[in-house]
Amino acid sequence: MCRNIKPLFNFEPPATDSEIHEAALQFVRKISGSNKPSMRNREAFDHAVRTIANAAHDLLVVLETTQPPRNREEVAAKARAKSAERFGSKPVPA
Repeated sequence: MCRNIKPLFNFEPPATDSEIHEAALQFVRKISGSNKPSMRNREAFDHAVRTIANAAHDLLVVLETTQPPRNREEVAAKARAKSAERFGSKPVPA
């Protein structure tokens, strides 16, 4: 799976439409193998992004959990620390 796609469920505040769109765009780029489609494929590419973004939005609306919402800053800090440990660099402060 694409490493650039981040979890969007169970955060406070909830994922924005922009974040959902960016995840859908990254997914379509990954499966199509193209960052920027040709003019011939642009309509199909954009349609796929819209369709996946709508499906992701619908999914995020109906998912349920008993866990409390996660804090975005805390999750990002943990990811930076994990990356620093893995790659041997100092974490960049938020």
